[in-house]
Amino acid sequence: MREGQGIMDTDVSTSSPIIGIDLGTTNSLVGAVVSGFPLVLADSAGEQNTPSVVYFPEDGEVVVGSAAERMKVLHPTRTVHSVKRLIGQRPGEPGWQPDYQVDSSGGGLVVRIAERMLTPVEISAEILSALKRKAEESLEVSVSRAVITVPAYFNDAQRKATIAAGEMAGLTVERIVSEPTAAALAYGMDRREGRQKIAVFDLGGGTFDVSILEMNDGVFQVLATAGDTRLGGDDFDRLLVDKLWSEFSRVNEISIPLADTEVTVRAQLLDAAKSAKHRLSIDDTAEVELPFFFDGKHLEVTLARQQFEDGLKGFLDRCAGHCRQAMMDADVEPADLSAALLVGGSTRIPVVRRLVREVFEQEPDTSQNPDQVVAKGAVVQAGILEGSLRNLVLVDVTPRSLGIETFGGLMNVILPRNSTIPAKAGEVFTNAVDGQSAMRVRILQGEREMAKDNWELGRVDVPFAAASRGQARVGVQFSIDANGVLEVLARNIQTNQDTVLQIENSAVDVADERVEKMIEESVDHAFEDMAGRVFTEAKLKSDELLPAVDAALTALGDEIDVEMRGRIDAAVVNVRSALESQDGARLKAANRELDEATEELASLLVERAMLESMERKGLI
Repeated sequence: MREGQGIMDTDVSTSSPIIGIDLGTTNSLVGAVVSGFPLVLADSAGEQNTPSVVYFPEDGEVVVGSAAERMKVLHPTRTVHSVKRLIGQRPGEPGWQPDYQVDSSGGGLVVRIAERMLTPVEISAEILSALKRKAEESLEVSVSRAVITVPAYFNDAQRKATIAAGEMAGLTVERIVSEPTAAALAYGMDRREGRQKIAVFDLGGGTFDVSILEMNDGVFQVLATAGDTRLGGDDFDRLLVDKLWSEFSRVNEISIPLADTEVTVRAQLLDAAKSAKHRLSIDDTAEVELPFFFDGKHLEVTLARQQFEDGLKGFLDRCAGHCRQAMMDADVEPADLSAALLVGGSTRIPVVRRLVREVFEQEPDTSQNPDQVVAKGAVVQAGILEGSLRNLVLVDVTPRSLGIETFGGLMNVILPRNSTIPAKAGEVFTNAVDGQSAMRVRILQGEREMAKDNWELGRVDVPFAAASRGQARVGVQFSIDANGVLEVLARNIQTNQDTVLQIENSAVDVADERVEKMIEESVDHAFEDMAGRVFTEAKLKSDELLPAVDAALTALGDEIDVEMRGRIDAAVVNVRSALESQDGARLKAANRELDEATEELASLLVERAMLESMERKGLI
């Protein structure tokens, strides 16, 4: 039933520290809240950046970071870099192709290291493990919980793969935060008062994101986002690599394509290109010299900044297009923006800064370290979750979770227990059944998974025109002011008609015995409650699947072959059996099996619909 949710300033006290991680394409960072301040942590050598490079030696332990980066030229086939550009990518998808060997013949994307086959998730887990060790050495405590940032434009598969990598590294991933949002959190730490809109321009090593956010008294809301997970500094490096090889080949009359050279040759060029790119951000020219580079010949090339910038035009045009799209989606003009914040190492390139200046019609905001601002934002989010960062002006908290009842009798939390006040958060809900013409919003308070086990604070009915399932939308926003007054706003999104309900004393004394009893009950019944929630959610899924499958089978009739029909019938029987068992885990697995069994069925329905549409239009 949930469609989306707002961002809120939460304060959930925990006993174990939560670290914030920026898992970057080129470099990764880790931080934590130390003595009330969000800090990026350094290793024993004083280095805060950990290169996102992993070296797999023939014997011995895996090497991550600076030591691995030094192996890129010496052992390029055993060194993996920029794996973030591969994580969550499915075989056959167009994407970035690195110099190391990527194989998809087995049905899944893997990196081949000699005889080893490693997934991008496994390689990312090595980087996260190194960051975990770095944090533990710096903090001198064990850590097992983390907030990890991802590009705003990462799809569901990429986000899930990032979570899987964290879990493989021994971390409970408490939250996945979009990188521009994390940057805004860091930027807004000292700017909580008032209301302003900002653009976050995030151009890193492998991805580009632009987000328009609104900051309103400590509440951060993403208004729009756009981007490209296949655009970043790596592409700029490749541009210079091609230029270097072209010049070298021309001078030495070499006709061999770069792709046909040894991998060590390409690794040397890439290393030289990166260094030249950095120099061109400072100087007008960069000299590249590689003695005895190829076939006993030296490489000596002078690269000009103007030449480099001309080559970037296509990439920058794409960035500009995404920026304008984000502003249009957010319904803002450049004049509405208080700042255009730069994030990511690639924003140090002068022509990129000129682009930001032109598109947003203001000087780029460079108040934050572009390499560290995302990591700091992840730390801020971690601090909010663990309770180490809170608004010290506030004296009250909401001691119990606040939410509403959703279809199936579930408790949907909107403001978690221990959220500092004032606080504001909201979500959008849809109608659960066909023909529904009103939605009853029951405001609940408590820690139990099922609505019936929590306290009802009030209720309000929101009418709307009768609609098919999932078509009507009602926005629900909870707002608690400094006086502990909870205001619930329910809006019919089609008509923009608001219904407001005020509830006094929702933020009761945390010493209230009833609160303590409910918290104790939530712990005592945690497994029972969760099992009930899992089964209820799975049952809702089954109630959607079974009628849809029956309708599809009837519609397609003889078009379904015997083998497919047998698989689907068996999966349906399994779902019905699991429903009777009351076993949530079994029912979830049965639903998943039915989903997989009907994938081809769904394709046939789409094909039929397209043919019928073409027939109606006289195209066939």
